[in-house]
Amino acid sequence: MSNHDSANTTRRTPFTLQGVLGAFFCLFLSLDSVEAIESTVGQKKPNVLVILTDDQGYGDVSAHGNPLLKTPNLDNLHAASCRFTRMMVAPTCAPTRSQLMTGQHEFFNGITHTILERERLRLDAVTLPQVLQKAGYQTGIFGKWHLGDEAPYQPNQRGFDEVFIHGAGGIGQSYPGSCGDAPGNSYFDPWILHNGKFEKTSGYCTDVFFRQAREWIGKKSTDSKPWFAWIATNAPHAPYIARPEDRALYEGKGLSDKEANFFGMVHNIDTNIGETLDLLRSLSIDDETLVIFMNDNGGTEGGKTFNANMRGLKGTPWVGGTRATSFWSLPGNIQPGDCDVLAGGIDVAPTMLDFLGIQAPDDFAKQFQGRSLRRFLTDANKKVPSDWSDRTLVAHVGRWEKGVSPDRFQYRNASIRNDRYALVSITGTDKPAWQLFDLLNDPAQKTNIAAKNPEIVEKLGQEFDRWWSAARPNMVNEDVPLAPANPFKVLFEAQIGAVPAR
Repeated sequence: MSNHDSANTTRRTPFTLQGVLGAFFCLFLSLDSVEAIESTVGQKKPNVLVILTDDQGYGDVSAHGNPLLKTPNLDNLHAASCRFTRMMVAPTCAPTRSQLMTGQHEFFNGITHTILERERLRLDAVTLPQVLQKAGYQTGIFGKWHLGDEAPYQPNQRGFDEVFIHGAGGIGQSYPGSCGDAPGNSYFDPWILHNGKFEKTSGYCTDVFFRQAREWIGKKSTDSKPWFAWIATNAPHAPYIARPEDRALYEGKGLSDKEANFFGMVHNIDTNIGETLDLLRSLSIDDETLVIFMNDNGGTEGGKTFNANMRGLKGTPWVGGTRATSFWSLPGNIQPGDCDVLAGGIDVAPTMLDFLGIQAPDDFAKQFQGRSLRRFLTDANKKVPSDWSDRTLVAHVGRWEKGVSPDRFQYRNASIRNDRYALVSITGTDKPAWQLFDLLNDPAQKTNIAAKNPEIVEKLGQEFDRWWSAARPNMVNEDVPLAPANPFKVLFEAQIGAVPAR
């Protein structure tokens, strides 16, 4: 696998058995799986619907055991899906989004933060929607982008035909530099950038995004070309603002006001998911549409009530900060059931292309650090072969101060894990403070066994060091000066004018 920096020089990551296997699976789709898909949906490839929520943790689904939260539509999707129960993503939002878009760990595509120009997906990175566009897909994004607000980084330049988004990492957010939304924006009746023009919408933000997506899907469903819809909500990210009727469902249950709002926001997402899946059925395209549901990192407010027996929340390298829900459904083609293979956000793009029968172009395949999981989608037994047990996945919170050397924070809030063990360094700097946990016998990461297993610490620690050495030259946004103005604000004021003070 190789990665290219902004000067177009090649950086090579270490070759491993899992990397070779991943490239093989990504580039070659077995004929029987293509025939299985096409026998159901004809020559037209399946549509793809991706729903990605923001800060909804693995435990924030009632099918995962949450004692208070009710998510009946997600529960129904859970029952119909192949569920990757050990899907590991990044500890925060923009990094995970870059993983899903590129098949590559975020540090290799320039993203080490969520603000300060370090949330920008490097311009030489190839994206999943760009590949799907070239394969004949109509592509649309609805909601959150958060991979760069300056014009060259925007989704209309990265593979999306239809763009209906807010700016920054959340509605109304603004930070020094280029990361910012329309000024004065709010969760109710938000201003949305729609194909380059700001529009004043009506209603609650999540309803607005799903409603627009459903309208687009309805229009595209009769076309001969398949479509790819990326619905990325900003909910249930803070600030926790739910519709009053949704929040009321969780009042009087011993929850804080923040928790009641958080659960109300998730309820609203669940309702919209149900309405969207109903639309697919009403259009008779439910068996022609691959549906993927994921969240972007560990939970936040909801995790204080229930965190599925995991340690840590968003912004940490613990399992609780990096484990995501991952449901994949296509009736007649995907076999429902739990799959406990060690999977990552870097696997999503290779898996999707492999399942759809689309060969990854060379420039995209070279980025891949993940593997195709297609075999588990179509296998009723979900059995994990022995050659998958050797893979390792790295999580790093990043987020060091701008202007300092990342090397001073190599071991701060970082982890590397394999099929059984997790090596975690929370307080390290340029020297590690490794703790070791046996996830098979201690999934909650309560007991540090590093002192008793120095050989495992050494082996995983060396792998982490090799990974850092390969990633380090690709952190191309570290020294970029801050933009003088928020481009969303500049564009908004040019189109709409200044927003009156409230």
